Amino acid sequence: MSARPSPGDLLIVDRNASVQFAGDRALTFRVVSVSDRPTYHGWIWLTGYVLNRRGDAIGKREIYVQLAGLRPTALPPLQPPQRRTTRTHARRDC
Repeated sequence: MSARPSPGDLLIVDRNASVQFAGDRALTFRVVSVSDRPTYHGWIWLTGYVLNRRGDAIGKREIYVQLAGLRPTALPPLQPPQRRTTRTHARRDC
């Protein structure tokens, strides 16, 4: 990925993006913000959420990565959480 990511983008972050993600440390990452801090050419600071296999956020992180090493992922779009409804029964006093 050579274009700057945008908030909401889903990325695979692995050793191609930075050595800190070598081995089994690849992440699925949902971008929340992209920093404007000055960095080395081709590098960028991202803030976002690490997602598990179901697409649930399991932690917030700020990462420093190479743009060229980021890959978009094919996870489905974010769905709003479903509300659980519980039924309450009226209590009858006899």
